[in-house]
Amino acid sequence: QVQLVESGGGLVQAGGSLRLSCAASGSIFSVADMGWYRQAPGKQRELVATITGSGRTKSADSVKGRFTISTDNAKNTVYLQMDSLKPEDTAVYYCYAEASTIPGIYGDYWGQGTQVTVSS
Repeated sequence: QVQLVESGGGLVQAGGSLRLSCAASGSIFSVADMGWYRQAPGKQRELVATITGSGRTKSADSVKGRFTISTDNAKNTVYLQMDSLKPEDTAVYYCYAEASTIPGIYGDYWGQGTQVTVSS
């Protein structure tokens, strides 16, 4: 199995910064894509940013220019640097990984979520 453990959430004032980290561990053979999603109260979970194993990134329009996703492939860890935070960024942030425990067979894995609260 694959476990994802997130850290770095918390309370910050508008305009501030936070850095989320997510480490994948377990019987990992290979990690493909990793990323972050978020879910605000009463809303559906939405994509924040993803990154492929080759470093290609994709991010939501609402966070472009403010959030940066990166990885340490050697550590199977993904980061989300969040700058210029806004109250509307308040949500539970979930780490995501597409990983394999058996060569060629990939599955989707999720972290437990970390709360990010931005006060105005």
